[in-house]
Amino acid sequence: MSKMSTDPALVALDGPVMGTRWSALFRAPAGLDSEAVRAALAASVGEVDRQMSTYQPQSDLMRLNRAPAGVWMPVPERLFEVLARGLAIGRASRGAFDIGMGDVVAAWGFGPDAADVQAVKAALGKTRPPAHELLELDAAALTVHKGGPVAIDLSGIAKGYGADRMIKALDGFGIRDALVGLDGEMRARGLRGDGRPWTVAVERPDYETRTALSVLELEDAAVATSGDYRHWVEVGGRRLSHTMDRRRGGPVDGGLASVSVVAETCMDADAWATALMVLGLPAGLEMAREQKLDALFIERDGAGFRLHRTGAIFNAPDRVAVSTVG
Repeated sequence: MSKMSTDPALVALDGPVMGTRWSALFRAPAGLDSEAVRAALAASVGEVDRQMSTYQPQSDLMRLNRAPAGVWMPVPERLFEVLARGLAIGRASRGAFDIGMGDVVAAWGFGPDAADVQAVKAALGKTRPPAHELLELDAAALTVHKGGPVAIDLSGIAKGYGADRMIKALDGFGIRDALVGLDGEMRARGLRGDGRPWTVAVERPDYETRTALSVLELEDAAVATSGDYRHWVEVGGRRLSHTMDRRRGGPVDGGLASVSVVAETCMDADAWATALMVLGLPAGLEMAREQKLDALFIERDGAGFRLHRTGAIFNAPDRVAVSTVG
């Protein structure tokens, strides 16, 4: 991949990972070896993929999923960190964010295999405990104990964590001003070359085209979006989202097109966007206010959209420019 920039102080890099692409735009210190940076960025997201992918049978996550309940299983540090944060947000969201939905995700065909009608029927309406009630972690030993059958899926948090790891990789090169992204999950550090915050588009949740609904200014923060418009299945003429609701044992059905969350880390923004998408309205708004989250909810309203905002950032006209939403 070539580097592109109209400003010699900026370097843009990108590459493939997890079936999508990572990207990085940063102000380069004098004498920087951009190819070394590219390699470090690729390694950082590659490590996340190798440890947390459900598409790679030999990933550390799939090894954990195959382990029997009742056994303490060692896991690598990065995976442990994401599991711990996923369980913490699961508790805080009262199970709306649940990393234990891997079997349901797979049943609906959002994993490496095709949908399984019988598995879908078995999952719908099935009462299940959330993952934070089934998993126990030992931080000192970096081990995980499953208290019962559970299929872990980290698709609602791992890409955000990947963006955080990219920022860590840039630390090693003394890069302090950067914007990195992984499949639309974005994290900003510092400022652009003109002294302004980095600008990030919040997508219009349109099934057919990809256009910006709003432009958000970010400085030392991250933004992630969960939506129903990129990955879905069509059943009986209805498009059903890839985001799963533990209470239903199937895709969310709350009327929301998307939820975007701004947080300190992209891992948190990613997980909370998923949790709020699952909760829908009005419960998602109540949870966002309870957790003091900066969130933008986009609700489908006929042929247009209706916006709901919580927190200071999405309510600040100098931080967010919103286009016509009708």
